Amino acid sequence: MTGETPAVHEALAVYAPEAPETERVPPGYRPSEVGVIPEDWTIARLDELAELTSSRRIFEHEYVTSGVPFFRGKEISLLVNGEPIADPYFISEKRYNELESQYGAPAKGDILITAVGTLGNIYVVPGDIRFYFKDGNLIWLRKIEVAESDYVAAQLKRARTKIIGGSIGSSQRALTIVVLKDVQIPVPPLLEQRAIAAALSDVDALISALYKLISKKRAVKTAAMQQLLTGQQRLPGFNGEWEMRRLGDIAPLQRGFDLPNSMLKKGGYPVVYSNGILNHHTDFMVEGPGVVTGRSGTIGKVSYVEEDYWPHNTALWVTDFKGNSPKFIYHLYKSIGLDRFGTGSGVPTLNRNDVHAFSVSVPSSEEQTAIAAVLSDMDAEIEALEARREKTRRIKQGMMQELLTGRTRLV
Repeated sequence: MTGETPAVHEALAVYAPEAPETERVPPGYRPSEVGVIPEDWTIARLDELAELTSSRRIFEHEYVTSGVPFFRGKEISLLVNGEPIADPYFISEKRYNELESQYGAPAKGDILITAVGTLGNIYVVPGDIRFYFKDGNLIWLRKIEVAESDYVAAQLKRARTKIIGGSIGSSQRALTIVVLKDVQIPVPPLLEQRAIAAALSDVDALISALYKLISKKRAVKTAAMQQLLTGQQRLPGFNGEWEMRRLGDIAPLQRGFDLPNSMLKKGGYPVVYSNGILNHHTDFMVEGPGVVTGRSGTIGKVSYVEEDYWPHNTALWVTDFKGNSPKFIYHLYKSIGLDRFGTGSGVPTLNRNDVHAFSVSVPSSEEQTAIAAVLSDMDAEIEALEARREKTRRIKQGMMQELLTGRTRLV
């Protein structure tokens, strides 16, 4: 279960992204600077809803090994995406207390916007975190008193492309308070803001739960691969000895075939490049099933192809499975970490001779098939969850378009 509430379930059933219609003004609505909105909604500049500022400057010599977390734009982006911060920076309790007493510190409901590097990530400060942040890396919206923080953040996310378009600079783009303060936001009554924010928050919670579940399933699959593909764990009914063999004797690799873009003709056969299937062609060079990995550029990625296909010359393909299970070979090559055989610094290249010389222990073909079936079932479960996550994200975009423009009213 992913924590989907009845309200979210209903919302997911109702809202779906649709192509925008020609803008018109139905009864109860009016044209505005940001498009057609309900008559009881107003328009406000961002600096009318919040105080826009930045942090006080922190110097590197003020970093300490432990204390109050200190975030740059990179760390805030990780928090936005729900990812862990591996190596956080800290400032001392004393320095944090000085800054908080003189200038204030991020508090519950404040909004931070990444202003350099990855632009326009929006983070609403929860109530259970205490930190300070780097000046210039983030723009700080505080004292949001006439609007709901989560609603303002949702409108900023919806306007992210336009906001990024207002960034300045050539080599490194940056957002500025001067540009952000004039961003216009439609503002419904406070009760409706809260209802909109709550509906979107419920869907965000579902997406977050799916991310966590997918991460957990991937970790389980990684552990299963390590145990099953090395014989540390045996499936019921199998107990024979495994045989140590060179990869070149199990599933040898060969360079793919040239296919310039000028010769590519859209068709039904997948073209497998170093980083996967990127095109389809009218012809094929190899009968499926097949296992393909990167030869040049992107190395380490392994693709499985069920149908006939064209392995591109940036890839290596298994020429002969020699009686082994193709799906088992696919999982085996994925588990090995083929990028270890890469050479070159500029454009990495996979040396197939080094791969061929590498020895692994393999079971009988029957046990290979059983192992491959278990791992493939895990892959299918993960893919289904990823598809559900992406569908939910698309539905959320449709909800935002409906709710944040007032086309659909909740109150």
